[in-house]
Amino acid sequence: MGVPLLLLHMFLRKKKNSSGSVSVQIISKSSGKYKVLKTLGSSMIEQDLLKLSYLAKQEIERLSYQPKLFISENDTIVEQVFSSLNNANIKTVGPELIFGRIYDSIGFGNIKEDLFRHLVISRLAFPLSKLKTIDYLYRFQGLLLDIDTVYRFLDKLNNQLKDQVEQIVFAHTLRVLQGKVSIVFYDMTTLYFEASDEDDLRKAGFSKDGKHQNPQIYLGLLVGLGGYAIGYDIFEGNIFEGHTMIPFIEKISKKFNLNKPIVVADAGLLSKDNIKVLQELGYQYIIGARLKNEPEKIKKQILEKQLGNGQILKIKEQDNTRLIVSYATNRAVKDEHNRKRGLQRLEKQITSGKLTKSNINNKGYNKYLKLEGDISIQIDYEKFNSDKSWDGLKGYVTNTKLSNKQVIENYKNLWHIEKAFRMSKTDLRIRPIYHRLKHRIEAHICISFTAYCIYKELERVLYKEKSTLSVKKSAELTHNMYQITYILPESKHTKSKLLKMDDKQAELYNIISKNF
Repeated sequence: MGVPLLLLHMFLRKKKNSSGSVSVQIISKSSGKYKVLKTLGSSMIEQDLLKLSYLAKQEIERLSYQPKLFISENDTIVEQVFSSLNNANIKTVGPELIFGRIYDSIGFGNIKEDLFRHLVISRLAFPLSKLKTIDYLYRFQGLLLDIDTVYRFLDKLNNQLKDQVEQIVFAHTLRVLQGKVSIVFYDMTTLYFEASDEDDLRKAGFSKDGKHQNPQIYLGLLVGLGGYAIGYDIFEGNIFEGHTMIPFIEKISKKFNLNKPIVVADAGLLSKDNIKVLQELGYQYIIGARLKNEPEKIKKQILEKQLGNGQILKIKEQDNTRLIVSYATNRAVKDEHNRKRGLQRLEKQITSGKLTKSNINNKGYNKYLKLEGDISIQIDYEKFNSDKSWDGLKGYVTNTKLSNKQVIENYKNLWHIEKAFRMSKTDLRIRPIYHRLKHRIEAHICISFTAYCIYKELERVLYKEKSTLSVKKSAELTHNMYQITYILPESKHTKSKLLKMDDKQAELYNIISKNF
């Protein structure tokens, strides 16, 4: 039976039992009737009865929600301590407790620039514009900075720190991968700007993000197995992405003495020139193939084979290379779904009259468009239906000695770099970029690259400890981890203490304390 929230007429009763013992009870009186609310116990020993009576009084106080009539001396001291506190005594320390520990563990603590540390950690916890970051640093860290101080720091950051950041990151990746980087993964993405004018770095070009009207740059990223970062570079926005791979890999390989690792890259970077140069330089590679661009003889050979789920076809090509083709039923289902969705989008655009001659190209599902007469744009359903025969097929070009299955498995690791880009663009909000000057753009990306490496390390230890926390949720948990600083009234010593955390915060804090 439940106890009412407000029980103003409760009192303690000692009832003698027939056995000679005494029961200690809490009773209430309502409408002239007595009711036993709780029996604390019974005993014949006076000392036990005193103890039971004390517990009963405590229980009555708890149930009645009535404060004591008089404030004790201890209460007064506590009140005096709290009356001396203000907002400055309570500080958000979660970002530094979590991300700061990882920052130091990776080795970034060797960078003797406090502002760099603050900008990186604030990008992890509160990915904001530089102006809003200043507000965050003042409100949550007690650091008073002006925007000009931050911009002056950004002006010098990239030239001074990019090389040191990459050296620290590579050393960390080597430790995680147990001293060996024998395979690397390269990909590019576009980063657009909220500005309408171009300059030497920001150029209008093909945007993977669909922001063709915005100036953009290319960001190239090289990672090892598992997506652990090695290095990055920035390219003009109008460059052909296939032209970036060889110079970048050569530069990073020489910088870190990688000794010609196997290079894995997406089909978008595949060209005869790239393959030729990679071979001339002595690199082994695994590059995604565009099967529909293969010679007719090869395409016929692939389709005639009619591969089943999990089956593989190997086709020898020139210069000791081979084309590997695999088929997966789940990939076929996904390909068909995407084709139909693309078709439906085109049908809606045709109905609305939004398509023009300029839309007839080989980009995406626009390849299904055709021009009938001089002005009528129609869908080539025959071409759409013939594409079904390619659903589920995936190709790989390689000159390695790895088995066909090893080639496919290694290529699958490219999803780590795709995830790195997603993480940078969403969780770290690396885009859009509001800076205009080249060196500030480079500094912004250096900060984001450093933040990604910390994010990745947090992801690794969460997985290692079998935690259900995501990296994004962990970042959110840091927002409400507080520390209170106070002065002891008699000794006048200043003390700091972490406020009690909830269960998830405590789990995250314990994982970080254990691993770093």
